[in-house]
Amino acid sequence: MESYAGVTGAAVSLGAQEWPARTVPVAGVELHVRDVPDAAVDLPPALFVHGLGGSSLNWTALGWLLNDTVRGIAPDLPGFGRTPLTGAAGINEQADVLIQLIEREFDQPAHVFGNSMGGAVSVVLAARRPDLVASLTLISPALPHPRASASALWFAAVATPRLGQVVLERTRRLPFDRRFKASLAMVFGDPRSLPPEVRAAYEAELRRRDTDPWGMQATVTAARSILRSSVTPPRRSLWADAARVECPVQLIYGGRDRLVDARIRMKAQRSFPNARLLYLPKSGHVAQMEHPEEVEKAFRQLIA
Repeated sequence: MESYAGVTGAAVSLGAQEWPARTVPVAGVELHVRDVPDAAVDLPPALFVHGLGGSSLNWTALGWLLNDTVRGIAPDLPGFGRTPLTGAAGINEQADVLIQLIEREFDQPAHVFGNSMGGAVSVVLAARRPDLVASLTLISPALPHPRASASALWFAAVATPRLGQVVLERTRRLPFDRRFKASLAMVFGDPRSLPPEVRAAYEAELRRRDTDPWGMQATVTAARSILRSSVTPPRRSLWADAARVECPVQLIYGGRDRLVDARIRMKAQRSFPNARLLYLPKSGHVAQMEHPEEVEKAFRQLIA
């Protein structure tokens, strides 16, 4: 049954307090990985997977809230955050990297959290290796949507050979303040509600991202992968992967999400064999950043 949760306010200030980081060699990539602070070693493991253009910092607040329940790690996927791009960065390739990361880091199935493209990657991971996943919490997962949208047109433009580079280069030439405001409006349901320290941390990460030499190519590659997933034949699609997921699933959608149309939520719930659904009317694309307490509560209910 779909549930409607009240919004408790803006993201907690924990969203600006970074977790300790380390480098983990996996699949020929030097992954930048952050560990949930102060979590006991005997807690069940968790993996937090960010979306396109995001990083491990997208999970900071939620990880702090759950450090009494899981010992989690959040990688910067290849081509994003502080992990360099060394090869393909599509959905399937990212899933391959995460499979090896789980096998290296954990000795039991992990609770997997995925946002946006990271949600799609997490679905592939759970369908391919059900023995590695104890539960899935999917926040605005990038599952194929039948309705065209502004974001779908953007993905199509970025994924188009030569045109994608032009679009991204022209975007990067815009003044940073203009791009920052546009990003806030695109990602958050109500940017005005963000605490100053969370807004500042988000801005700092966007400024740092401008210096990544691999950022543009990683974005193009990931956009092409998402676009391909939307035209894949049904029997090989992400929806077919969803039907093969064996573990409990918590789906979370935001009513103000401008990147993933929340109207797909009922189809998503029907597609997974064992799924719960939480709808946050005032949340945007990253509920774990904007309303981490609601995501925390939903996860605790899922595993209860």
